[in-house]
Order: sequence, then structure tokens, then C-alpha cells
Amino acid sequence: MFTTADLWDEHEELLSCVDPIFNHFGKKKAFSGKITTLKLFEDNSLVRKQLESNGKGKVLVVDGGGSLRCALIGDQLAALAIQNNWNGIIVNGCIRDSQLINSMEIGIRALNTSPVKSIKRNIGEIDVSVKFGGVCFNSDDYIYVDTDGILVSKLNLKN
Repeated sequence: MFTTADLWDEHEELLSCVDPIFNHFGKKKAFSGKITTLKLFEDNSLVRKQLESNGKGKVLVVDGGGSLRCALIGDQLAALAIQNNWNGIIVNGCIRDSQLINSMEIGIRALNTSPVKSIKRNIGEIDVSVKFGGVCFNSDDYIYVDTDGILVSKLNLKN
């Protein structure tokens, strides 16, 4: 088991710390893994496509442009993430069905909640560099999340 505080103390020079702008959802308080990125805006079609794939060892990082107007993840997508073994999800945007998600074995960080569902136009980009919370996220980098915060590294620090 790791803590972000211990990782920071041991590997500060290898880590970037995400601004503390995210809320915690789901029962999993800590998670880590290899990053897969999505860049989209108010359209969660690609989120479903990614979560349908095998997520073993991975964390999905969704840059929703910080929009608070609709949710990009709900209970059905959270269940899909669990079913396909995703370690966790970071959303630069909103989720919905938070009460249900908080009873599920998943770790999600998101800006807030919204009951409004997203559009579905299959518009967005997969595995591109995204930046929010003061940090650049790249697919195949590593992310470490616990109740203290979110850290990103080019190297796997949890061997």
C-alpha cells in the first residue's frame, strides 16, 4: 500500500502534484495505475468506449474541459469500469448518480456533480496529452491517488 505523502517524500523530483480541486466518489479511497487519457467536451461517448476495454492496471483520465454543465460518468459507467477492472477514474468535469457510486467499489475523482446527462456525438480524442489542475497528463505515465491528493510520474514508483 502507498500514500501520496510518502511517495512525495521519497520521489519529489519525479512527481507532479495536481491542484486540490477534486472531490472523492466511490468506496475506493486510494488507487493507482498507468494513465489512459481522453479529451472531450460534454460528450461521454468515448468514455463508454474506453471503459468497455480491459482496464487492468489502468486509470482513465478524462479531460472534460472543466465543464460543470453535465455529467460525464454515472452509475452505469462506474459499474462498467468495475466490470472491466479499471483501477480508477479522474474526471475534469462532473459525475452523476453520486449516491449510488459512493456505494460502489470504485475510486473516482471529479470536480462536482450534475444530474444532467451528456450529449452523445462520438467527438473527442484518445491518448492525447491533457492539462488541468496544473499538471500535464500523458497516456502511459503513472498516477497515484489517495485522500491527500493526486500525483503523476513518468515512472512506475510502486514496483
